[in-house]
Amino acid sequence: MLNLLFSRLGAQWTSAALVFIASALAGRYAAEGMNTVQWAGAAAAVLGSVTVAVAVRIWPVQQPVKERSRD
Repeated sequence: MLNLLFSRLGAQWTSAALVFIASALAGRYAAEGMNTVQWAGAAAAVLGSVTVAVAVRIWPVQQPVKERSRD
């Protein structure tokens, strides 16, 4: 269970879920009516979650370190 949570695939799915949830909540509250400050906060939340999703996808994969022999 924890291997999936901390794996690259798990991070990608979790970040995608974060974008979906942030967008859904912002849309729901926007439909009820928000003032300018609330709109700015919702936009910041959506942009922040998109930034996390992009960062997870473009982060380079670490190559395994090869063991050096000590002569």
